[in-house]
Amino acid sequence: MKRQGIRRRLIAALALLLLLSGCSAAAGPAGPVSSGSSAQASSSSGSSAPGVSQDPGTDQSTIVIYSPHDADPMNACIVAFMAKYPSIRVKLVAGGTGELCQRIEAEAGDPQADVFWGGGADSMEAYSDYFEPYVCANDGDISEAFKDPQDKWIGESPLPMVILYNKKLLGEEGLSAPASWSDCLSSAFRGQIAYCQPSKSGSAYTQLCTMILANGGGETGWDFVKRFAENLDGKILDSSGKCHKLVSSGEYLIGITIEKSAALYLDDPDIGFCYPSEGTSAVADAAAVVKGCRNEENARLFVDFVTSYDSQKEQSLDWNRRPSRDDVPVSAGLVALSGIRLVDYDFAWAADEKETNLSRFQSLMGS
Repeated sequence: MKRQGIRRRLIAALALLLLLSGCSAAAGPAGPVSSGSSAQASSSSGSSAPGVSQDPGTDQSTIVIYSPHDADPMNACIVAFMAKYPSIRVKLVAGGTGELCQRIEAEAGDPQADVFWGGGADSMEAYSDYFEPYVCANDGDISEAFKDPQDKWIGESPLPMVILYNKKLLGEEGLSAPASWSDCLSSAFRGQIAYCQPSKSGSAYTQLCTMILANGGGETGWDFVKRFAENLDGKILDSSGKCHKLVSSGEYLIGITIEKSAALYLDDPDIGFCYPSEGTSAVADAAAVVKGCRNEENARLFVDFVTSYDSQKEQSLDWNRRPSRDDVPVSAGLVALSGIRLVDYDFAWAADEKETNLSRFQSLMGS
């Protein structure tokens, strides 16, 4: 695993170097960039990408990607895409899932993005009116569980939700590691649970829905959430990316996070994680073509690329990103989906009731 960590750092450094060398002078390095800004990664090659017209009256050599992905795997994948399609200039806009979805909605009359890559499928479902149906080239290799029935999005990496914990601190306190959602209700963890405000994060909203569904659904599920909210003791984070970091640093004993963040600590003897015994979700990060986008052919090429065998294998090997393809194995240290108890995640409910669910949770937190 240490060798894998070195490999990741080398790939990240190479990706950043290639992006810097390929950027236009005015653009700056690609990703992550702040909301509202864009980064350009271009190639000097004059060759045309397959299937992409080069009408001089249009900007068919460009693709604009909106993505909430973590910087290192995002940059590595984009660099690999650039290597395969050197004539396509990549413009990247990075931000949170919620803000990027809202941006796509606001821009619907004049779409600025061509593809949305990395948002959770439940968030994609909530904004499905703004995506164009597309059956990607790799559709047959991906489970139906990770596809929109209307082909508005396709999953590229399922994300089980887990409970992360600091084994060293738990040992010092004489506490057992959590193994279930119900363990999060222990008074020993009051004010010691790292959890993000679900209105601020797509993954945190998925976690909220997962807790409701795994604990009986309906009012029974909300009874659990009420007790969970009380055990937060008024402490809630504004970024899901902080949850795993603050558990690792010892500021919190446990945290609710996504598997790919927990996997960063596979080599760390002081940090562990579990798949809650009542059940968890494995909602996929997905990719979608933006309806009415300017560079639809390039957007389709990108969706095909991120769901390809080579891309998914590299993302799994180098970044512990679980593949959605049936023919790509998970990386060492992760449990196969068949070995994880999964809830029957209700995408329609999560999308249709999102505002109601967020408002109800806010009320439970007292604000």
